[in-house]
Amino acid sequence: MRLFLLTTLTMIAFAANSVLNRAGVGNGLIDPVRFAVVRLLAGAAMLALLVLGRRLVSGRPLWPGPQGRAAGAMSLLVYLFGFSLAYGALDAGTGALILFGMVQITMFAGALLARERVPARRWIGSGLAFLGLAYLFGPGSGANESLFHATLMAAAGIGWGIYSLSARGSTDPLGATAWNFVLAVPVALVLVRALPVMQGAVPTMPAGLLLAVISGALTSGLGYALWYSVLPALGAARGGVAQLTVPLIALAGGLVFLGEALTLRFLLSAALVLGGVAIALRSPRQG
Repeated sequence: MRLFLLTTLTMIAFAANSVLNRAGVGNGLIDPVRFAVVRLLAGAAMLALLVLGRRLVSGRPLWPGPQGRAAGAMSLLVYLFGFSLAYGALDAGTGALILFGMVQITMFAGALLARERVPARRWIGSGLAFLGLAYLFGPGSGANESLFHATLMAAAGIGWGIYSLSARGSTDPLGATAWNFVLAVPVALVLVRALPVMQGAVPTMPAGLLLAVISGALTSGLGYALWYSVLPALGAARGGVAQLTVPLIALAGGLVFLGEALTLRFLLSAALVLGGVAIALRSPRQG
């Protein structure tokens, strides 16, 4: 029961990032680039504190090693900026579904490029997920009406997929995540100066800053720490299945807190995407 409750709390935290981003950026409380930067700063501070505290308690080294740091930091930035910019128009549930589907497709493509043996169920599952995203992008959908923002979210999903691939084999995922956040901070501050964004066009409200800090420190920083604490007990397969709930929780959050609409297109797309991912994650021993 404890494992179930902690896993549920983690999935709620991950889904809350969509709701918090949409609430802040979509409601004009803060511009998307500033939201992404504040989220990154707050997440880096929280994760650094966690890793420093762990060092004092257990004596574990602070530096997890250089492997994957550059790819991790750069792909993290693609995810953060694409995610926040996309929520200027997308609903919370739609954005989360696009993100989730693109992460899985990116990891599937990574397996092909690495020339891993890909079983038939992963081909079938990834194909269904792709069809689900294609249907979501079809004429008359919210994603199609905001194609630019949907493309930004797709880029965010590719970024997070690459981030996940770069973390494979890490013996210290929490330490690696903390350093990826910290190393991404100076690059993000430079990008803010270079990107042609509407700095000042959207006034930064205290509520917008608060939402970004919560997204960074709590639902990202503490959320990732909690995820890495329960993942060893869950295992990769059950962990992957648990993440299927994230777009649905984000949808529920959008319905309850943001007054967003539930559409038949979203439900059908979600069935294809999440069903496809479930098939891809299915263990051979399950048939």
